[in-house]
Amino acid sequence: MINVEGLTRTYGAFTAVDDVSFVCQPGRVTGFLGPNGAGKTTTMRVMVGLTPPTRGRVTIGGHLYSDIPNPGRHVGVLLDASAQHAGRTGREILTIGAQTMGLPASRVDEMLALVSLSDNEAKRRLRNYSLGMKQRLGIAHALLGDPSVLILDEPANGLDPAGIRWMRGLLKGYADRGGTVLLSSHLLHEVEIIADEMILIGRGKIVAQGNKQQLLAGSTTTSTLVTSLTNDQLAQALQAKGFAVTPAGEGLKVEVAPVEVGRVAAEQQIVLTDLRSGDGGLEDLFLQLTSDTQRETLPEGAPA
Repeated sequence: MINVEGLTRTYGAFTAVDDVSFVCQPGRVTGFLGPNGAGKTTTMRVMVGLTPPTRGRVTIGGHLYSDIPNPGRHVGVLLDASAQHAGRTGREILTIGAQTMGLPASRVDEMLALVSLSDNEAKRRLRNYSLGMKQRLGIAHALLGDPSVLILDEPANGLDPAGIRWMRGLLKGYADRGGTVLLSSHLLHEVEIIADEMILIGRGKIVAQGNKQQLLAGSTTTSTLVTSLTNDQLAQALQAKGFAVTPAGEGLKVEVAPVEVGRVAAEQQIVLTDLRSGDGGLEDLFLQLTSDTQRETLPEGAPA
């Protein structure tokens, strides 16, 4: 379990993380979502002792990261896939990690196979890795000690569609076995697919949290896309009920929930060929919630 309590981190007059609190539960994937510069990476750096908090604290399994003996056996971390010696091979990087954690050499082969890095790729130096290969190696390193907690910052960067699907399955399986996963990203659609719970952050503040259904239930926008055999008749019937109607492609966009559109169509005996929500889902909700908190630039020296 990860417990973040009143976490604040300031850089002079700039507040990168502002009184953030949340809990990541075992057996669940928690998505940490926000635009660039929202405070995701700073929060994660505090979690693993790389950045001291100004106020508040983060505990993992009830302990500060710095107090956990042999932390790689308990917490797997991927914050920057390029943060390894560029002159070392992938196998060397994992071997050093295994030796540091007191793991057998066979664990290196297991992890290389898990992330689908071949023997030839494992012998290449990190400087010759693509970004996707670096991400796979970083995930292998994070999983090396068979930890109970994973903290991953933008792990899908550089992965192709097949790699992203592979990563989703890997992390979901890890959580299903009881692991705790905190996954940060600005790729809202990918997190929406895998996450059991989502935490939305903008300008260092939590703006919403919950599962997808809970978040969307709190959205103030509701619209419907509908197509029928007689669009003009349907539009007139909907407008007579006081609903705003505008053309949309081959059909109509109606500013009301789909169930209300269906009810009107049934009353008028109008045949519908398409009926679905017109809201953009989590992405639109996030942009709505962070519209006044997103920023374009960061003060020099302040991490995202």
